[in-house]
Amino acid sequence: MNKYSEIFGLDISKDVFDVYGSETGHDQFKNDEKGFVKFIKGLPESVLVVMEATGYYHYRLAQFLYKSGVFVSVVNPLSVKRFIQMKLAKVKTDKSDSKAICEYGQMNDVPLYTALNEVQSECLQLFRLLDSYIKYRTASKNKLHGEETLGIPSKFVYRSLKRNVKHLQKEITAIEERLLDLVKQEQRHQLTLLKSIPGMGVKTALFLIVVTDGFKKFETASQLCSYVGITPTIRKSGSSVRGRSRISKVGNKKLRNLLFLCAFSACKYNKACREIYERLVGKGKSKKLALIAVANKLLKQAFAIAKSGLPYCENHVSVLPK
Repeated sequence: MNKYSEIFGLDISKDVFDVYGSETGHDQFKNDEKGFVKFIKGLPESVLVVMEATGYYHYRLAQFLYKSGVFVSVVNPLSVKRFIQMKLAKVKTDKSDSKAICEYGQMNDVPLYTALNEVQSECLQLFRLLDSYIKYRTASKNKLHGEETLGIPSKFVYRSLKRNVKHLQKEITAIEERLLDLVKQEQRHQLTLLKSIPGMGVKTALFLIVVTDGFKKFETASQLCSYVGITPTIRKSGSSVRGRSRISKVGNKKLRNLLFLCAFSACKYNKACREIYERLVGKGKSKKLALIAVANKLLKQAFAIAKSGLPYCENHVSVLPK
């Protein structure tokens, strides 16, 4: 029996959001403050509002509902997409999507949303901007290399690119310093603990602390690994289907990528990670699979150390709580 009086599924776009209630059916509201207020006025008590994580568009509404005392769940869009595919739906509209999200919320034990505080919100904004600037800097450096290969036929273009790379580097450095200052305001000790893990980079440690709310959002390391999307999925059916094991990839892509990059360093300097890598490669497993296993181990070490409050110790980290 569902513990909520009614479940609402929301499909959110730039200008409007479509609502489908399990009891009241379809409605539509403006995706702005007035629309939020109008929507919440018609809600009965003890309802659950389920929406997809849609980048910028869902954030304001999720924050507004949470602060207004409404139960909210922000789910992975890929999970909803697979749910719709499983139903063999032939119609795809905003109305049908909101209904599908509502049904997904009825049939699954969805996690409840916790609003971000101001520091977390700014940190996530900074990380998004940092990613954009890093990609732009890489593109500018590649273009600069191309001009050098051509023999620099246009000095104006070359100098412009040089200035651009220099400016981007300055902005990237400023963002990284701001991120460090913000996290140190609330989680200085935890940041120090995570940095003690061989192979754990500062940027990865910062992002881990921000997205996990100082590891408060997860009770076990396996929950965190599932959230990141580095848990294996098995493809096996009967006697004929023997698919290769793959990581789920249903999780936080950015954190997954950061951990994968850290895995290269962890293979060299982190004893437990190095042993896992060498054992798997020795069994004939691919180096990529071994690195994913290292990333998984690195994440479990981070969880254990953050929860215990003790710095990394090569001889004792494996026995910390998981």
